[in-house]
Amino acid sequence: MTLRPVDLARAAGISTQQVRNYADAGILPPTPRTDSGYRRFEDRHLQALLTYRALARGFSADAAQGVMHAVHDDDVPRALAMIDAGHAELHEQRRSLQEINDALEVIADQDLDAADAPSSLRIGELAAHLGVRTSALRVWEAAGLLAPQRDHATKYRSYSAADIRDARMIRMLRQGRYLLDQIRPVLEGLRETGSSDALREAIAQRRAQLTWRATAMLEAAAHLHRYVS
Repeated sequence: MTLRPVDLARAAGISTQQVRNYADAGILPPTPRTDSGYRRFEDRHLQALLTYRALARGFSADAAQGVMHAVHDDDVPRALAMIDAGHAELHEQRRSLQEINDALEVIADQDLDAADAPSSLRIGELAAHLGVRTSALRVWEAAGLLAPQRDHATKYRSYSAADIRDARMIRMLRQGRYLLDQIRPVLEGLRETGSSDALREAIAQRRAQLTWRATAMLEAAAHLHRYVS
């Protein structure tokens, strides 16, 4: 059955120009043309398009394109290796998120007045304490996540015990791939309420995102299995 670009576009919810772009990029299998130069799409092209779109949702556009290129090169093992890499990355993100959750619970509930807790640090000292660059602390400050006091005479930054706790949280959330805008409500909730409820909500949202991605990966794998069978 011959299909028009508009037929593929409607089935995938995209424009006909995107269909042509996918064909030119090798995301779709080679497309024969009529004597007048029009592309002749078939059901295999439609299945390739739906497979790519599902892969892009679950993995990424670049990974999806790599998988489709491998399949069209008759290198299914390479395509499956890329799928495996995506699942391994997701697993690592889940593991990292759990570690961050456990550590942040401790940080959020720590006693700021404990005898062994530093009460004040300069920017270089705090950077060394966290294992980050001083430029990272300045970026966090510019984003409104930190607000250290300034020495009236030297203008040096002075980070209090609360600032140190917040900086530790920011560092760990950044390691968990949280954006700065996503971190702000966590810190605000902790500062305003003195509880880690906002922290737990942020972790829950991230878990939900990973679950959504895992489901999308499963759907993509089903599409790929049908396409290569």
